[in-house]
Amino acid sequence: MDLASTPKVRIDKYLWAIRLFKTRSIATSACNDGKVKLDQESPIKPSKMVKLGEIYGVKIEGKRIVIQITKVIEKRVNAALAIECYSDITPEEEKEKQKILSAFYFSSGKRGNKQARPTKKDRRKITELRGDI
Repeated sequence: MDLASTPKVRIDKYLWAIRLFKTRSIATSACNDGKVKLDQESPIKPSKMVKLGEIYGVKIEGKRIVIQITKVIEKRVNAALAIECYSDITPEEEKEKQKILSAFYFSSGKRGNKQARPTKKDRRKITELRGDI
């Protein structure tokens, strides 16, 4: 596929199409709030057009992922096809942080059943790992 035939798609629409965000308005809000960054450095506006090979850092529900665009799509597709449109290049140390955090909280941010509340020491570890300092 040559560059002339790739569609022009806004970043908010692309993130929605590959199912990183549930709705397009949530994707737009994430861009406006600085949670989507080009090359993990500069925050971008939701109207930025995506290109093949670009690398984006995205923060979703406290998780930080790094994706590289492998295919540009403009319509939402099923999950199996959506995974083929980007490659997850999140560093291993970031994945390890997420694994540690998931021991305390699940993706919803709530404690598991029969799991005690985190102690003050645990809370400090969680805050440090998340980078909320």
